[in-house]
Amino acid sequence: MRDRYLAIDLGMTNIDLILEIDGEQKMIMLSNRHQAVVDQLRQALSEVAHQLDFDIIIGVTGGRYRDLPEEVDGFRIRKVDEMLALGLGGLALSKRDSGLVVSAGTGAAMVSARYGEVAHVTGSAVGGGTLLGLSKLILGTDDVAEIDRMALSGDASAVDIMLSEAVGGEVGRLPAKANAVNLGKLDRENGFSRENLAAGLVRLVAQVIAVIAINAANSADLSEIIMVGHLMDLESFRREINLVGEFYDRMFTVPENPGFGTVSGVLEVIKQDSL
Repeated sequence: MRDRYLAIDLGMTNIDLILEIDGEQKMIMLSNRHQAVVDQLRQALSEVAHQLDFDIIIGVTGGRYRDLPEEVDGFRIRKVDEMLALGLGGLALSKRDSGLVVSAGTGAAMVSARYGEVAHVTGSAVGGGTLLGLSKLILGTDDVAEIDRMALSGDASAVDIMLSEAVGGEVGRLPAKANAVNLGKLDRENGFSRENLAAGLVRLVAQVIAVIAINAANSADLSEIIMVGHLMDLESFRREINLVGEFYDRMFTVPENPGFGTVSGVLEVIKQDSL
């Protein structure tokens, strides 16, 4: 009998799947059509329908997963706690035993994970949804790849007020090249390029999440900060996260395939349950 597992994360923006058959994994990201939760699950199942049988072990988390029935279209559903999945997935992808695991997705959730024990620490309502919403209003697009390209070409200091401009130099551990006010120049000047605005928006969201993560890791007495979630797919976002780490002398770990952090935790749970 073949070992078959299907892990699903019903995120607010994306639906992530990992199909594992005899140790071989296939990762899939779908756009969430914002249907009823059972129809979101059906959207995921239809993507891999040709590889499913009724003996497959299916685990689901994310969104309103708690509202799902125990069985959908003949498939039994294992509901997995989302924070547990986040913590276990972050540890599995990063190959760490402990750390603060941050899901930088539509919003941001942060959990302490130590040797399989997971607890919610804090989070941020500022996240990828904020970036997309503000980009749609200010840049006229919510295309993630386009925002990333523009941000990489732009200069956030053109739209931010920098410490060198605000106070003439460094403040504590923050160098003069750090910003003092996100998007502060928008109230004073006009004619900003879309690239510079995109860079400023990415910096705003990244800094909020990164600074909260540093403080959360300190409060939980964790040295490692593990970043997962689809925001970490963006080169511009990773650049800004690393810049915050440089200012505060903290390292952020970004594993391979960071967008599949939580769904990797679902896979960990259902595989452990099957032993």
